Amino acid sequence: MIRRLFAMVLALSLVAVFGVAGADLLEDVQARGNFVVATEGAWAPWTYHDDSDALVGFDVEVARAIAEKMGVSAEFVECPWESIFMGIDSKLYDITANGVEVTEDRSEKYDFTVPYAYLRTVLIVRGDREDIQTFEDLKGKKTANSAGSTYAQIAEDYGATTDVVSTLAQTLDLVLSERADATLNAELSFYDYMKEHPEANLKIAAVRDDASLVAIPVRKGEENATFLAALNDAITALREDGTLKAISEKYFDVDITAAPED
Repeated sequence: MIRRLFAMVLALSLVAVFGVAGADLLEDVQARGNFVVATEGAWAPWTYHDDSDALVGFDVEVARAIAEKMGVSAEFVECPWESIFMGIDSKLYDITANGVEVTEDRSEKYDFTVPYAYLRTVLIVRGDREDIQTFEDLKGKKTANSAGSTYAQIAEDYGATTDVVSTLAQTLDLVLSERADATLNAELSFYDYMKEHPEANLKIAAVRDDASLVAIPVRKGEENATFLAALNDAITALREDGTLKAISEKYFDVDITAAPED
């Protein structure tokens, strides 16, 4: 909590001193020498703290690599998921790197970069649950997910109600204690959790066939167009030179940055 409060003060200071968005965001970023990245810092292996308390993770390294390609640095601000988009809207942050999936609703409000990762969504239940075997079985059930997340929206679309939590660990604790019937999350995040908690009585009940696109949202507006183009150029270059693949294999043991085959 103290770290997040400090991060918010830092973000406000950056706005006051530099202005997170000027007439042209790319020019503003180049003048500052950095772009401000909102991230949770509590969602391993995407964005979290290692044993030395350093901020690390797939998204953290991807953002830093993008910044390096653009000739600037990435300035991270940690905040809860539910406040990330509000911070982008109010120009506290330039972007977020937090496993954000491209959705129709989000695309109405933000312009997205080219994808830098591809995810499949899984339905997670206790190992002894037999009444939930498909996404359709969520009707009338209770799930646990972050407020406003893609996973919460999918669950609600299938007729579930959602309890709001902040972290994957909290979500799975609710499922294990039977205070929630199920949760939805990224397939790879589940496997990473199970590597750390092999005794956990959890299983995947169903997997969505379609892969979600993970990309960086940028505020819509002509003043942000060149910044979006620069992000796209950096992501494309990182894919072509193998950097994205290397970062993915470091954190997931597999390459989630390659587009699924049709």
